[in-house]
Amino acid sequence: DPDARTPHLDQLAAEGLRASHAFTHCPVCAPSRSGLVTGCYPYSIGSHQMRSTLLDPPPLFTRALKEAGYQVSWPGKTDFNFELRPEEISDQRDWMREGFPSNGPWFCYANLFQTHESNMWPEPDGEGQRWCQIHRENLPRSQRCDPASLQIPPYLPDCPEVREDLARHHDNVRVLDQEIGTILAQLEASGQADNTIVIFAVDHGAGILRGKRWCYDLGVHMPLIIRAPGRLAPGTVHQDLVAWVDLAPQILRWADCDPLPQFQGQAFLDAEQPREFCFGGRDRMDEQFDRIRFARSSRYLYIRNYHPELPWAQRNHYMERMPSMQAWRRLHAAGQLTPQQAAWFAPEKPAEEFYDCDADPWQLDNRMADPSLAAEIQRHRAALDEHLSSVGDLGAVPEPELVQQGLVADRIAEYRARITPLPKPYDNLGGPWDITGRLWPR
Repeated sequence: DPDARTPHLDQLAAEGLRASHAFTHCPVCAPSRSGLVTGCYPYSIGSHQMRSTLLDPPPLFTRALKEAGYQVSWPGKTDFNFELRPEEISDQRDWMREGFPSNGPWFCYANLFQTHESNMWPEPDGEGQRWCQIHRENLPRSQRCDPASLQIPPYLPDCPEVREDLARHHDNVRVLDQEIGTILAQLEASGQADNTIVIFAVDHGAGILRGKRWCYDLGVHMPLIIRAPGRLAPGTVHQDLVAWVDLAPQILRWADCDPLPQFQGQAFLDAEQPREFCFGGRDRMDEQFDRIRFARSSRYLYIRNYHPELPWAQRNHYMERMPSMQAWRRLHAAGQLTPQQAAWFAPEKPAEEFYDCDADPWQLDNRMADPSLAAEIQRHRAALDEHLSSVGDLGAVPEPELVQQGLVADRIAEYRARITPLPKPYDNLGGPWDITGRLWPR
């Protein structure tokens, strides 16, 4: 990204390994994080709906660390779509800011909140009151991103709201990078930097339009940087596929712990058989129902839309607070978008999508009808079918049935209450869809 300024992350990558083809299994926080900590695909265990509450989750990889004698700190963001068990962490102190233990071994997680989607809202109201704008206001004006100089993704309109939102996102990233620098300096001062593996990873893609919540690369292609002195050579670029369910097995391998029986991933460094595909998908996002699955190879992205009758532009209460989303809807209603920008508001999605990610990094040219890619399309189709069959896809089971079976807690009414119509003239794609996927009477 030519507009990004991340000197501390760049330095961390120069000192260790950068994975160029790492992908999460879900483009939103809690389901993605649930798979990271359990080593299981969310839709295979029942943590796939955002928001739901899985009642009997598999153990976290941190339990194995504790049993091996590790101190485990996981302060904040224990939001896994299930309740954390006390035996799986030691405490919730933030060692990275309060000082590291003098004795080991230990594992510490720190969640950095600067790039959360809520920090894109311009006004601090309601849920965003504690967060909005505080990060950007702490950034000197000379270091802030100039909205006029930004490169705009081709699917978005070039308007002030879009430029301002993207500039705010870049500024939040810069503040996040500064926080990473502070944490790394604290580790250095502790004298344990050369004896510590540092992992930088994220839950999902950028909290901007067509990123978070969607299965395109902007939503699921993840940054992954690992510094492991004495284990990984500086400046390493790892080009094999890495899935987010692979992180827990890799961490336990570093700790000389056996993999947990439920793991559906593999340790990715020095793997006997590198991955051919990363898999994932999305289901309900708050009050917005959908079901999508994908298979991503090194070059291609195959997407299966189980509900093509549902438009991309369904309304989501959380997302609608972003000025760029409001502007995108307004310009569409006024007929002021290019065909590429207006495509998001089509009344239906295609049943399948296939993209050459090398030639089409924004995934805008659906190549499903290209006869020269027929063999690749079939290879990806078959791989996704085999994957979903092997892990079991609970996304095929209506959510009320999962509640009735006692797998998840009933939170349907909580989110159904948030479904409200858009004011005219923007209600054409506001979504008369029930949270469970049934069409409401108009």
